[in-house]
Amino acid sequence: MSLASSIRTIAVWEMNRSMTTMGRGVLPLAAGLLVLLVLVTAFAAESGIHMQDGIYRIGIDDPDVARIVDADTRFTVETVSGPALWNNRFAYDIVVIRGEVYAADTGKGRAALTALKRDYEGYVSRIAAGEPDLFAGYPLWIDLEYVKSEIDFLATQSGQQVGAPANAREPPVPSGPVEAVTLPPSTVPVHEEDLRQHLAGMEKTNPLSRYTGIVSSGSATDGLRTPSELSPPLPYDALILVFVFIFPLYFTSQFFMMSVMNERVGRAGEALLAAPVRPAAIIIGKAIPYFAIMLFVSTAITLFIGAPLMILLPLIPVILFFLSSALIIGMAARSFKELSFVSIFFSTLATSYLFFPTVFANTHVVSLISPLTLVVLELQGEGFTAAGYVYSTALFFATSAVLFYAGTINFREERLFSEKSLTSRLMDFVAGAISRDRPHFSLFLLAAFTIPFVFMAQMMLLVLFFNIPMPLSLVLLTVSAAFIEEVAKSVGLYAVAGERPGFLTPKNLLVGAAAIGFGFLAGEKLLLFATLSQITESIFGSVLFLSLQVLWMPLLLHIAGVLITGTFLLAGGKRAYVPGLVVASVVHSLYNLHFLLGGLV
Repeated sequence: MSLASSIRTIAVWEMNRSMTTMGRGVLPLAAGLLVLLVLVTAFAAESGIHMQDGIYRIGIDDPDVARIVDADTRFTVETVSGPALWNNRFAYDIVVIRGEVYAADTGKGRAALTALKRDYEGYVSRIAAGEPDLFAGYPLWIDLEYVKSEIDFLATQSGQQVGAPANAREPPVPSGPVEAVTLPPSTVPVHEEDLRQHLAGMEKTNPLSRYTGIVSSGSATDGLRTPSELSPPLPYDALILVFVFIFPLYFTSQFFMMSVMNERVGRAGEALLAAPVRPAAIIIGKAIPYFAIMLFVSTAITLFIGAPLMILLPLIPVILFFLSSALIIGMAARSFKELSFVSIFFSTLATSYLFFPTVFANTHVVSLISPLTLVVLELQGEGFTAAGYVYSTALFFATSAVLFYAGTINFREERLFSEKSLTSRLMDFVAGAISRDRPHFSLFLLAAFTIPFVFMAQMMLLVLFFNIPMPLSLVLLTVSAAFIEEVAKSVGLYAVAGERPGFLTPKNLLVGAAAIGFGFLAGEKLLLFATLSQITESIFGSVLFLSLQVLWMPLLLHIAGVLITGTFLLAGGKRAYVPGLVVASVVHSLYNLHFLLGGLV
């Protein structure tokens, strides 16, 4: 049977099996939950969220004033005479007597006062919008035109100071020729009635339309704002819409994870292993139906909201990453309880990595480490380039390929049906990639293959430490990045030492450390120059990828780190692995800090 025929047979079998085993209980429940989610979302969008209804109590002596807050469901309004209201004022969060506002000196009272101020501003806006002369109430209209900031990272990397000197005492004096500025037109190029409808629409906007309206064609008034309507250009609306894509993708990958787990727990995988097909055909055949479903769901959502089909391109590596991770988790977990814990932990990390950088989609190049940023840019009409696509998705394609390869070489009986702990099973997966005939060449390749995971972890740290003030953020990033690299470089030695105790000798340690150092440097340089050039130009990138211009220095650092950890392993066994990592990380951090502080020219 050919490889293509085997894959097709396994794919058909997987689809039929999933529909019969999971379809009776899980699939109807999942479909019901999705329908319920849609109904609840639609209801909330239509009627609003009422968790804060009646949390503030306000007493007012004038029915005309009470109309200001009548529409705000947060307030319980009581109209009482002035003297009675004053005598019982401590029973209210706010009292309004003869136009004077008195708020309780509590946290709740101050929050109620803030809500009242916003209600009053909205009331004033509605009154002004209803005046015959609209421009008397709104004399200033701002036409927004967002321009992407071009930040000069090379200036900070080379030590140049961006901004005013800290010891500047005198105000700056303009210099150079004075150029005439073209004044904007004094009239608003929109009809007055359109502006009234725009103001009314800002007051009565359906919450759901904020997200679906991102990809719809805008009107002539979309760029016009009054000063009170100005807000930062953060892509929260687009992020909510992107979540609509990601949730069903991750949800579908769970079925693939449970399928792998079911075959291990129910021993059904033995029949597959006994079949005359390759492990690669089994894995690809089992994954294809879920990949097709995820791609179909993404396409359906894209067509439903009227978004360009180009947004599917950044979603493909995310789909592959979810499926490859689901494969490894399903193969490593010993029980469904452990599976649930690991999958929740993975979903937290993956969601953080995908969504956190996207918040900076319009402000900083760091946002491009997430493929979802490309989706946001496409939804906003800006699009993305081929270089940007490679830059954002290369790590996801690379890690997916490595995970699928690891799953393929370990898809055999002694790995699938082992009762070892989770960490021991993962170490077995790593050891399974190390050849007994050519172990040092395997260590070289393994070190190179860990680079995508190292970069992904370091990019996550970059996002986490991005808003921490310097120099603390740089120190934290330096130490954390060094520890991640030392773990990645030494994991192969740790795994092979556990499986083959006689392998770790002084001679093999020296040769293995050299192989790992060369492999790590080769993979680092290849992926770095291919994808991450923009990050390396920043001051944060100089911490993560320090001194790669001088090849022999990082090579010696990599070899020294492996030798330190390996020496601890050789002398004290597995218990000495963590102390060895700590010592190697300290040495690595001191090396990075030495360069960062300019100690070596």
